[in-house]
Amino acid sequence: MTAPRRVAPFWLALFSVALLVGLIAYNVWVLKSESNHIPLVLATAVIAAIAVVFLKQTWKEIEDGMLRAIQSAMTPILILVAIGMVIATWMQSGVVPMLVVYSLKMISPSVFLVTAFLVCCVVSLATGSSWLTAGTVGIALIAAGGTLGLNTAMVAGAIVSGSYFGDKMSPLSDTTNLAPAMAGSTLVEHIRHMVWTVTPAMVLALIGYVILGSIGEAHAGSLENVQGVITVLESQFHLGPWLLIPPVVTLGLVMYRFPAVPALVLGSLLAFVIGILGHAPNGVAKEVGSYLNGMLEGYQSATGDANVDKLLSRGGINSMMTTVALVFCAMCFGGTLVATGMLRALTDAMLRLVKGVGSLIATTLATCFGVNVLTSDQYMSIVVPGQMFKEAYLQRRLHPKNLSRALEDCGTMTSPLIPWNTCGVQMALVLGVGAGLYWKFAFLNLLCPIVSLIYGYIGFTIVKISDAEAEERLKTA
Repeated sequence: MTAPRRVAPFWLALFSVALLVGLIAYNVWVLKSESNHIPLVLATAVIAAIAVVFLKQTWKEIEDGMLRAIQSAMTPILILVAIGMVIATWMQSGVVPMLVVYSLKMISPSVFLVTAFLVCCVVSLATGSSWLTAGTVGIALIAAGGTLGLNTAMVAGAIVSGSYFGDKMSPLSDTTNLAPAMAGSTLVEHIRHMVWTVTPAMVLALIGYVILGSIGEAHAGSLENVQGVITVLESQFHLGPWLLIPPVVTLGLVMYRFPAVPALVLGSLLAFVIGILGHAPNGVAKEVGSYLNGMLEGYQSATGDANVDKLLSRGGINSMMTTVALVFCAMCFGGTLVATGMLRALTDAMLRLVKGVGSLIATTLATCFGVNVLTSDQYMSIVVPGQMFKEAYLQRRLHPKNLSRALEDCGTMTSPLIPWNTCGVQMALVLGVGAGLYWKFAFLNLLCPIVSLIYGYIGFTIVKISDAEAEERLKTA
């Protein structure tokens, strides 16, 4: 007979949370470090030791929890490595410089933020990937916005908002499929239910970017250097419509349900081939070696213009290794919390505060945000609250799609706003702007949880089910 799983005491779970928060705060504010790897490792070690000594759990149980968490993060890790290659080859071949030049020729500061937001909405909806969107069109938009003299934090906020629109709404998105699976609803009813919260949030976000754009134009400074940047890029790269092939093929493949990792690798290889052919007169062997080294170490621009070189010198697999290490550390911490029952103890304590539908949805949103903060993982912010609150929603005769919507409104949308969350780290890495700077301008991400919370308390679009349906669903919950 299997022994019952131990549940950690609440005070012990609370101590673990305080420990991580304290270590991260000391690391960031006292040591002025931008890396939270060691705080995560130290917190994991202490929690594991506590579980072995006080909860009488074995190291094997804790290690299995870590490995399960790491396994769930392997696809994002592969995407990270592929994006490193994409950024390097798209920079060196001229794909990103071309997008920057076209953007600078067509866009003015007053409409740039709105355009960046909408472009990322469309691309992320078509691909289902916020990381892919930010790592491709996002890096071109951040570059173009910088040369226009706009606040890069504002531009990054608009890009993040647009990128996570598709991560939340696209049927190709993993989180869009994961949330209804955890809650017990279907994909179609989940997406339709989310339209009610994302629509007003999107309208308000657009208004915000229009206002920021008009303010930004007044303070954008002189645009006299923009033509100089265009001239440098056009003189250093062989720009032309053929450079659209890698991004069009990559985004097209993902849109038609082709796996993201091979699509990204193919996009990198296409840019590699186009770049080699474009520089063939300089010697194919030399160019091949340059591209291969760039895919590993990153592209190093040498145009002679300091601003342009800073803009283009990016990418490579090695540039992603710090992030990959952070993902491993975060997964070990999150896996330990789950395996020791500490995360469950915290959530159960929150559930005891629930008095009605509004407070249940508020608790769900708060838990999603808390798991994002504590485990540094977007997927766990959907999986853990989804499993823990599934029965609570059914017991209150609430349709599962109410839960799945809340999971995405906060779990998915707040993940890039947390600097040490893997999503926040990824956005900061590819855009070159930290989450601590852009979060206040990621309007869609900020507004979705607020709209969801308001709906919960006023009852708007909160769908209920019959007693019979609830009882039937509880049997399989």
